[in-house]
Amino acid sequence: MRGEIREGKEEENRQMEQEHHPELIKTVISDMPDEELLYDLAELYKIFGDSTRIKILYVLFEAELCVCDIAELLGMTQSAISHQLRVLKQSKLVKFRREGKTMYYSLADDHVRTIIGMGMEHLCE
Repeated sequence: MRGEIREGKEEENRQMEQEHHPELIKTVISDMPDEELLYDLAELYKIFGDSTRIKILYVLFEAELCVCDIAELLGMTQSAISHQLRVLKQSKLVKFRREGKTMYYSLADDHVRTIIGMGMEHLCE
């Protein structure tokens, strides 16, 4: 009896493995971005994988700030903040403006604001 049940389950599993949905697969493949774009997306999300960069993005979510203010807020050196800001600028997540000798940093655009906001919303659910 057990052998029959096991064989029945194995047959059911084989059938499930063989069921394909060619139209669905075709649709997904046609809508799938190319490899390079997916790689770039993965690289973008890696930037969010560093807690220091997330902290910087979050304080910039709240206000435009200079390096010295960010460093004081986060209890870090200006050098460490500048290094992370360089990474964030290269990834087009922050922008800056110069006022005299001081550089002020802010989020690059509303997309970055949305990413941070939605991430916080997701965590707080």
